[in-house]
Amino acid sequence: MPVVGIRQLARNASAIIHDVSETRRPTVVTDRGKPVGVIYPFDEEDLEDYILANAPEYVKRLEQADRDIAEGKTFSLAEGLSRLEAERATATSSRSDEARAG
Repeated sequence: MPVVGIRQLARNASAIIHDVSETRRPTVVTDRGKPVGVIYPFDEEDLEDYILANAPEYVKRLEQADRDIAEGKTFSLAEGLSRLEAERATATSSRSDEARAG
């Protein structure tokens, strides 16, 4: 994996980014010899995955889901679909009631 110093990146950013894009190989960025970041090649799909995986709300929910699974707090697909159907029916009923009252 290529490594570039932060000063070299500052002077040659365009060429370095072009190289990452062309080779599809990440490049480690260092500051005084210590790694501080990575320039990673992305396409649009990769970017969406990265944003989702690093969005605080998404990460928090994913961690909670992992805890729930570990604790056995799960239910079947059939039960999940049943719950979803019940929620939709309740929401539809509430909107109908509001429309009649309005």
